[in-house]
Amino acid sequence: MKVSIIGGGGRVGADAAFALQLGGIVNEIALVDVNLEMAAGEALDLRHGAALTANQTFTSGSYEACEGSDCVVITAGLRRKPDESRLDLINRNVGLFTGILESLKDVKLPETATILVVSNPVDILTHLTVEAGLLPASQVLGLGTVLDTARFRSLLADHFKVAATDVKATILGEHGDSMVPIWSSATIGGVNMNSIPAFNDELGEEIFQFTKKSGAEVIRQKGGAGRAVGISIKEVVEGIALDDGRLLPVSSAQNGVLGISDISLSLPTVVGRAGAVEVWEPAVSDSERELLHKSAASLKETFALVKGQ
Repeated sequence: MKVSIIGGGGRVGADAAFALQLGGIVNEIALVDVNLEMAAGEALDLRHGAALTANQTFTSGSYEACEGSDCVVITAGLRRKPDESRLDLINRNVGLFTGILESLKDVKLPETATILVVSNPVDILTHLTVEAGLLPASQVLGLGTVLDTARFRSLLADHFKVAATDVKATILGEHGDSMVPIWSSATIGGVNMNSIPAFNDELGEEIFQFTKKSGAEVIRQKGGAGRAVGISIKEVVEGIALDDGRLLPVSSAQNGVLGISDISLSLPTVVGRAGAVEVWEPAVSDSERELLHKSAASLKETFALVKGQ
């Protein structure tokens, strides 16, 4: 499987490529960037480690390097400021992203190709990609709340001193300010969160709020997120490549699950070679359902502003 990463010379793109190299599942990775020398350097650096990882090839270049890609990952974009919401990025990023989509129209991709949008605000840009019509809607995914969910689980694990892999808690909706933690189904080792004596609503809200601001905190401390984003991208790309039916909270165009439609946001989604294979309806409380509808409404309002520009 060939994967091309647009923005592959940047922090997120390079970390995604490195994560995919360590995964050893995809066999060709192409790094595409306006900074051709930076992309070439990253590809060369990865190539130097190939003898110790997997039988993979690494190339770089401009958009022609995307030709024949089974999955195109878009990470290019302006970096979020520490005090800036992801939706605030819309005024600065949408023009750049539209240019990327225009360039991709001239690239020959297989009919079965998928596009994975990582650039923020990811739900808005995912829906722009859907409406651009480069591929069928189901073959367009956004990273969505995969990263938020990973952060959420790791912070809960840190607090309760358990393995993060034993925490099953999900964040759905927008990858941004209106994201929704699904406490009603959250478990640790199969034990419902509300059954854990040390857990209470106040603690849950504290951990959730830190999850929401974790991205901004990483930006403040080191200038930009990369490692966990790269691993999150790897999780989705390998789910596509292996077609193993993994269920992930990716962003995709919604068509009625939970009564939400006509916008892209994150709900539990079976991911495979066909992209968003199926969206599953999660069991949520009435308050969680209401918050997810508010999240969808907020995204629709922003998307309408984008389309009106």
